[in-house]
Order: sequence, then structure tokens, then C-alpha cells
Amino acid sequence: MASVYKIVFAGPVGSGKTRAVKTLSDIDVVSTEAVATDDVKNLKHQTTVAMDYGVMNLANGDKVRLYGTPGQERFDFMWDILSENALGLVLLLDGNSPDPIGDLHAYVNAFKKIIDSTVVVVGITHTEDNLDRDNAVRSAVSNALKSLNLPATVLSVDARERADMVLVMKTLLYSIDPLYQSE
Repeated sequence: MASVYKIVFAGPVGSGKTRAVKTLSDIDVVSTEAVATDDVKNLKHQTTVAMDYGVMNLANGDKVRLYGTPGQERFDFMWDILSENALGLVLLLDGNSPDPIGDLHAYVNAFKKIIDSTVVVVGITHTEDNLDRDNAVRSAVSNALKSLNLPATVLSVDARERADMVLVMKTLLYSIDPLYQSE
């Protein structure tokens, strides 16, 4: 009998959550994008206001339900709802953010309940064109996680690239079950 798992994607506005869910999903993604009307409109035209939902079908017949959270704190009531019974958390951070470490701390605090009960993988996005920035941010995030005594793998990823996002999913699954066998 096939199993169904739930993975949550969280992070600041513009970090790539919607794109990651769309990249991984084997179905048309259910999205709650709306025209941005606050300061977010300076970053992008549309933003997630409730969730993004997709499904990734695994070769063994299992399914992974993918939930992308809204990045804006005013929609934080959705964070707890979407995190309930999740197998793991993918935290995406925009590597070009003025303060990626501040973003890390904010989201680790906001998602503390799920992080304490499962595993988290951190993906650094938007640095694919700047290797120096990528290395600096990845190192700083790794050090910040160590100072928080939070074991988490930190990867540089492009949310548009399926191979990158599959690596994130495999890393998450291996972190949960080191004997996990992908097919």
C-alpha cells in the first residue's frame, strides 16, 4: 500500500517557495496567488496569500504532498495549519536578501514547533549567478544553525531546477530515514 507524506516549504517572500512546489509537482499546482498590494509589490507582482499545493509521485508509488506557505507574517496563521502533521520542513532563504541570517532566525522561531518535532533542510536561493555570495551566505547560515544547536543541511538551490529540488527532497528524506531508498 502506498504511503502519503507531507512536506512544507517556508521562507520569506520571494525566496522561491511557489516555484519550488511548481517545479516538483506532478499535478497542476493549486495556488492562492494574489496581486501584491503592500510593500511586497516592490518585490514582485503577485504573492501567496494562503498556500501552494502540489503532489510529487515517487517511483515506489508513494506520494509527497507539497505545501508552500505564504511568506508574509500577516498570513502566519496559515503556517501552523499547513505545518500540522508534516514529515519535514524545507526552509528557503533568498541569498540576496539584505539580512539572510535575520530571515533564518525569524523563520526558525516561527516554525520552531515543526523543527523541534522533525527535520529541516535549508535551501539558499537566488545566488546561482554569484558564487562568492553563495559561499558566504551558505557558510553564514550553517554557522548560525550551529550556534542555534540546530542540525540542518544547507544547500544552494535554484527553485526552477527540478534536479536541485529533488536533491532537497532526497536530503530531507535521508535526514529522516538514513536507510531511505530512492528509485
